[in-house]
Amino acid sequence: MIPNMSLQQVLKVLTVRNKFVIASHARPDGDSIGSQLALAFALKHVGKEVLVVNRDPVPTYLQTFPGISDIKVVKNIVGSFDAAVVLECGSLARTEISGLEQHFVINIDHHVNNTMYGEINWHDESAAACGEMVFDVVKGLSVPLSKTIATHIYLAILTDTGSFHYSNVTPRTFEICHQIASVGVSPTALASQVYRQSSIGKLNLTGTLLKNMELVSNSRVAILYVDDQILSETRCAPDDMEGLINLPLTAKDVQAVVLFKKAADKHFRVSLRSKGNVDVRSVAANHGGGGHHNAAGCLLSMPIDQARTKIVSEIVEAIEVADES
Repeated sequence: MIPNMSLQQVLKVLTVRNKFVIASHARPDGDSIGSQLALAFALKHVGKEVLVVNRDPVPTYLQTFPGISDIKVVKNIVGSFDAAVVLECGSLARTEISGLEQHFVINIDHHVNNTMYGEINWHDESAAACGEMVFDVVKGLSVPLSKTIATHIYLAILTDTGSFHYSNVTPRTFEICHQIASVGVSPTALASQVYRQSSIGKLNLTGTLLKNMELVSNSRVAILYVDDQILSETRCAPDDMEGLINLPLTAKDVQAVVLFKKAADKHFRVSLRSKGNVDVRSVAANHGGGGHHNAAGCLLSMPIDQARTKIVSEIVEAIEVADES
């Protein structure tokens, strides 16, 4: 097997340098948190000094995982580090943290639209999750796959594959999960920890979203909308929304879902999900966003009616392209 030269470069820097800051994208999710903490525990095991930072707090549904309390919420990096390891970010701006650019940046990512912003860029689009790449780092550093490290890698894979529903899953994914289960991580217990800790507010919001859901294009596209008023009325916190966008995809006819979330300054965060060959990443990319083939997003600054018309028409086009292929 030919060694991955980018991975070898990453391993060399992690081996010869001693003080690291590990960052990921704003509004962190399971892959970003799992990847950050797995790498942090591995580096600490070999005697390195590590600071884990994010721009936003860890979502409520991830608060019970080990090491969460060590993650610092910051706007900018203070102090000197031998390197900044940036995980799961297509661009450095995705961190929304200033000061990282002043350090030696190691860019580890699996998104299609990565801008190769690091001094070292390890970009692997074949990885189902950034956690798969961190798994290779752990092995490359000769760090034993402890139950704690394995737990975080499984968290990353479980969430970024949509519980193994997305097309990014490969034999490599299941081989890694086999090794994770072999060290005592229970997939059943971990899935319950992630997906069965919902608040009553989330249940309320689920009912409201589905009640107000629009179906267009012969029920092939489902449209959801949420704003602060809806969150307040349902007593739901913003991070309780995790996973709700996937619910319409359980219907046979629905091929794609778009969720419009009212943001500040008349902006809308647009989240997209799809089945099979329907490429929603390309739709998000049309508007400066990105993500994966079946899970992507972007930010729009236009009236909701205009945003709805534009995004839905592009999703319908993506469905028709998938039907022809």
